Amino acid sequence: MSEHVATIDDVRKFWNRLPCNVLDSRREHGTRPYFDEIEARKYAIEPDIPPFAQFARWKGRKVLEIGCGIGTDSINFARAGADLTVADVSEKSLELCKQRFQVYGLTARFFLANAEALSQIVPVEPYDLVYSFGVLHHTPRPDRAFREIQKYLSRDSELRVMLYSKWSWNTFWIVCRNGKGAFWWAADLIRTYSEAQQGCPVTYCYSFREVRRLLKAYRIREIRKAYFFSDRLFQYTSGRCEPRWFVRWLPSGVFRWVEQTLGWHTLVVATLSRNAPAA
Repeated sequence: MSEHVATIDDVRKFWNRLPCNVLDSRREHGTRPYFDEIEARKYAIEPDIPPFAQFARWKGRKVLEIGCGIGTDSINFARAGADLTVADVSEKSLELCKQRFQVYGLTARFFLANAEALSQIVPVEPYDLVYSFGVLHHTPRPDRAFREIQKYLSRDSELRVMLYSKWSWNTFWIVCRNGKGAFWWAADLIRTYSEAQQGCPVTYCYSFREVRRLLKAYRIREIRKAYFFSDRLFQYTSGRCEPRWFVRWLPSGVFRWVEQTLGWHTLVVATLSRNAPAA
């Protein structure tokens, strides 16, 4: 495969064509039942999100979410009472996020901005939490994004971020299903097939060692894997995500070990290192 070079504009156009999760409900678009169904499906399939985000913990505290999408996590930070600021590179996603807040009668500050140049749009000030779930592996230069994030952290701030895992069931399955086992094309295959909407311009996956290298200006407090899911292992019906019969046979301890070993989500909790400049 040829070398692929993507730009921020490529990323913006991709997510404008079809914002993430926007098709996860057949209810009337933009209504409360529509957003409720999207939220229920998202957290049924990705149950690792609420305990990782710890929404209730941030009541009355300042939260910056980078890559809010259509606002599923955003609305839960706001419900919990956070002083919330959100940013996204996609106009369409941000419009739906704003609409969602109007539907629920909640407030936040909204910015159209890309993570690599955040400080050009979002006023620089310290936040108690900077949160980004499944976003920064889709920007062309994640290293620039993490340098920008430093500007919004004090010594007491926390960064919570999810990045895709290189060594996971999902990466293995993408390469086997779509590339017939051609692991030398893994980077292109993962980029192309990592999302429900095929053809994502950028998708990086990281080993733990690569995460530590990427976050060299941070002190990593926690790093672990979660989310062991595919349609062949689980099925989503009637608002529930149920394991298929052969998964149900696995002892819970074995399943947890498999998830921690082959999970698609690398969950990272970090603070600024002592040598990094603080906001």
